[in-house]
Amino acid sequence: MVWPFTPSDPRADAVRTGVAPPNRQERKKCWAARDAYFACLDFHNIDDPLRDPNLADRTLCRDQARQFDEDCSTQWVKYFKQWRVADLQKKRRLEELRRQGAQEMTVSTTFAPDGGAGEAGKGKDDIQDLLERRKR
Repeated sequence: MVWPFTPSDPRADAVRTGVAPPNRQERKKCWAARDAYFACLDFHNIDDPLRDPNLADRTLCRDQARQFDEDCSTQWVKYFKQWRVADLQKKRRLEELRRQGAQEMTVSTTFAPDGGAGEAGKGKDDIQDLLERRKR
């Protein structure tokens, strides 16, 4: 008989609860579990796993959800699920705008000085000039 519960790893528990930050290997493991979970959701056409967690996490993608919960911080799991919904909504909205004929714009700023952040204070003139031109 196989015991259904494995002894808990204190490090994994600390990462999962947010007590300890994940190291590089733990982050990679989490991202791989997230990607597998999201692939399962995509396969089953589930956009929002938070709307019906019974269907997503307990039925169709049970194994992937379990691995995702096991390999990632609880806060990360919640964040990634919310991010997925927002990202899908953004992509759909952009597609709809393209179908309606909206034109994409490339936006660039000159707020940072040429020397980068090391040239602190020099970029504020660009911002001030921009504001003055807008007033005219």
